[in-house]
Amino acid sequence: MSRIHADPTILTGVEAFAREVLAPMAAEIDETGRFAGVHLPKLAEMGLMGLNLAAEDGGLGVDAWTIFEATAIVAGACGSTASMITAHWLATDSIVHGGSPEQRARWLPRAAAGEILGAFGLTEPGAGSNPVDMTTRAVREGEGWRLHGVKHFISNAAHADFIVVYAKTDPTAGARGISAFVVEPSAGGVTIGGPERTMGLRGGHVFEVVLDCLVPDENRLGAPGSGFKTALKTLDAGRLDIAACAVGVAEAAFAAAIAWAKSRIVEGRPIAEFQGLQWKIADMGLDLAASRGLADAATAKRAKGERFSTEAAMAKLHASEMAGRVTDAALQIHGGYGYTRDFPLERWARDVRILRIYEGSSEIQRNILARTLLA
Repeated sequence: MSRIHADPTILTGVEAFAREVLAPMAAEIDETGRFAGVHLPKLAEMGLMGLNLAAEDGGLGVDAWTIFEATAIVAGACGSTASMITAHWLATDSIVHGGSPEQRARWLPRAAAGEILGAFGLTEPGAGSNPVDMTTRAVREGEGWRLHGVKHFISNAAHADFIVVYAKTDPTAGARGISAFVVEPSAGGVTIGGPERTMGLRGGHVFEVVLDCLVPDENRLGAPGSGFKTALKTLDAGRLDIAACAVGVAEAAFAAAIAWAKSRIVEGRPIAEFQGLQWKIADMGLDLAASRGLADAATAKRAKGERFSTEAAMAKLHASEMAGRVTDAALQIHGGYGYTRDFPLERWARDVRILRIYEGSSEIQRNILARTLLA
């Protein structure tokens, strides 16, 4: 249903760009590890860097259906590019949910225009699944805050002009002691390591970020202690974006599997005529339809401005695991050819593996759902 509600004009442009530019470069980006930011100027020109933003914040002001479909299209062509964009959205969504009108005006229009790139600094080496365990601290120093700590697996960090960093301003208050800050690396005190050598999404770079920096109070988003609520609202949208990425890659793999099954001849007939393969195709289609149904439920609530935490967790959990099953089945249908780098199957299988981990692992999504259902 989501495709029906989305803006067809925007999607037509995104599809053309994905087909003509993103997909042809995806293998080269994967092979070389080149940062997907190479596409940033064109993405900004098309409005995709601010697709998540309202018109008054410099964005296109589109509905939630269009955000989902455009994300899926980009991911189906180049997962690394989708990773770079959605990480940027996490940063700007944090400012939307936690920032003042002045802060929104300061950063969001430039972020939407592609003039500045954002990163989202929540995860730490010892606090990935449970951010309340973070050890990064923010202590009052003069007219600002001294941030000290380490963030890890931060997408875009070395290329970012601003990083929304979550830190504890009150270590004794648990979740209520977490605050959010916009850190601008150019101001100093931020050390970023080399890109991690990842299994997939090799053009969507992730980094370790070491912080010992002074941040002005005007860069604090919201009141002290409000950061955890900001992060939760931001992650709801982020999880739905991950579901869109999973659906996009899985649909690309599904289409490739069907095309191959119809053209691959064994014993004088297409392998699509063999019942065993037909059942595999049926299971893949069913899996994809289920993910789309869950994503539609979350998108409908997002479009209405309603809380969609539970629906986002369901969509993210099912779609991320579905993408693993579908890409693996598509590779299997291609046989030995699917295992070679001459085909995109092995890249798709590698790219979707992380979707079960970031923005809250599958295990964390199950915890969220169990708490909700039991309540």
